[in-house]
Amino acid sequence: MSTYADRLAALRAELARRRLDGFVVPLTDEHMSEYVGAYAQRLAWLTGFQGSAGSAVVLPEQAAIFVDGRYTLQVREQVSADHWSYQSVPQTSIADWLAGNVTGGARIGYDPWLHTKGWVESATRALAEKGAELIAVDTNPIDAVWPDRPLPSDARLVVQPDALAGRSSAEKRAAIADWLGEKRADAAVLSALDSIAWTFNVRGQDVERTPVALAYALVNADGTADLFAAPEKIDETVAQHLGNAVRVHDRAAFAGHLAGFAGKRVAADPDRAVSAIFAALKSAGATVLELRDPAVLPKAIKNEAEIAGTRAAHLRDGAALTRFLHWLSVEAPKGELDELSAQEKLRAFRAETGELRDLSFDTISGAGPNGAVVHYRVSEETNRRIEPNSLYLVDSGGQYQDGTTDVTRTIAVGAPTAEMQDRFTRVLKGHIALARAIFPAGTRGSQLDTLARQYLWAAGLDYAHGTGHGVGSYLSVHEGPQRIAPGGSGFAGGDEPLAAGMILSNEPGYYKTGAYGIRIENLVLVAPRDIAGAEKACLGFETLTFAPIDRTLVDLGLLDSQERAWLDGYHADVLRLIGPLVPKDVRVWLNAACAPIEGEQGR
Repeated sequence: MSTYADRLAALRAELARRRLDGFVVPLTDEHMSEYVGAYAQRLAWLTGFQGSAGSAVVLPEQAAIFVDGRYTLQVREQVSADHWSYQSVPQTSIADWLAGNVTGGARIGYDPWLHTKGWVESATRALAEKGAELIAVDTNPIDAVWPDRPLPSDARLVVQPDALAGRSSAEKRAAIADWLGEKRADAAVLSALDSIAWTFNVRGQDVERTPVALAYALVNADGTADLFAAPEKIDETVAQHLGNAVRVHDRAAFAGHLAGFAGKRVAADPDRAVSAIFAALKSAGATVLELRDPAVLPKAIKNEAEIAGTRAAHLRDGAALTRFLHWLSVEAPKGELDELSAQEKLRAFRAETGELRDLSFDTISGAGPNGAVVHYRVSEETNRRIEPNSLYLVDSGGQYQDGTTDVTRTIAVGAPTAEMQDRFTRVLKGHIALARAIFPAGTRGSQLDTLARQYLWAAGLDYAHGTGHGVGSYLSVHEGPQRIAPGGSGFAGGDEPLAAGMILSNEPGYYKTGAYGIRIENLVLVAPRDIAGAEKACLGFETLTFAPIDRTLVDLGLLDSQERAWLDGYHADVLRLIGPLVPKDVRVWLNAACAPIEGEQGR
């Protein structure tokens, strides 16, 4: 189908054929994944939206697309206002929008393999108040009108060595079995792909940028497990790794297998398992315990081997990024670089490590006004030259077998304006405040978020994204349950207590629409802090990311002595750790880029 208008018309015709008055289209897969395989990119196929979070609703005469503040600009550039209205979440929910736009008797379809039980319940209530009905479809109507829809990946699983995982799969399954015993449950459903990868110490290639495999799993109270994956994806090496205690079934057999739990108590996560799983268990006569996936928290709290791995990955990645920043300092002033050529060069530097398995997400390579699009993804159509006297924002990361990285740097090409320096320095002050924070055990990310925003707020400024997200260990670059974000903001995870071993990003920013974007991002490890005279256990952050911060963008007059000391100390660490890993010409540049600022005059 040649245009997005044609695709929308085809879907409406298919809905009419099925006697449906509307359909809800989320950007996810059967595992509630944030990043999904090509076969599940239904929202992008239908609308043209390329972001990593969003949903849409199609009615006979109206259509709406729902995104959060990260995508306010992007959605308007990629999705036609002639056919779609733009809705902001969490201000407007799909359920509320439906309630305001349907009429009595309307039948609104949804795919029960793509929505949580809680969403289905809230949407059902909202529609019922209008005399309308939410209808579960047996097959997704978009699939019926998507003629060249890709097949799911057939890539094989690979073993994640115990030496990097830190614990064997048998140990992890035994811990889940102990948890099931405490809950008096017979089995736990694992449907989140990263939970399955972590629990069984396997990785895959089924989702771009995230090393997971399409699978379901059931972990039983005796420590055995049932793993559901396409048979051709499991070779002899993986089969031996899994062992006799893990029974392997075809992924297509998962739904039918749930019918065998009559009279059993089964734990399933209402935030991660789709509605269809709950419906199948209920239909089977099982007692469903709505509990958090037992792999989520231990996966987030990294063990010593995982921490050592991520430190090694960050040094390797920091050296590659530093080489790129040096290259950029030479080439960008010539005025010939563009966003595509720059991001490809950065990928090449990472690839030259010989350890890169994939990028951890699509690089955000934003020049000038494109840097103000928070989750911008450059294309041939949007590709912009990196112009003199402008800002260039690059947010990128790598997937290495020992760790996952995510780092953002904002670089001045030529002379920055005083406003650019002011905004950058306010973002830097917030970044430093969070990096230096010491807090009692039990503190939530939402309690720390203000530290990063305070200097922007003082000038009447802010940013429309969370300050920090969890990061996996050679897994998802966006990992829960922890997050640093405003309370009640719609960013899930802000109320999760931070615990030693968790990895998060520290990434405040500022975005001036049509002009430039600024973000400074390092990854940090939550670590114990010994405080003299402390009356309770305290935590703080250990910085994991090492690459220079552009000093030409810093207004030294806005930094106090402690902030200057932090920046000098950080750059001294960069020089000490990264200097030996880069070529001599890069090291000469790095010496200047990391020179102390103490004693320099404010500007």
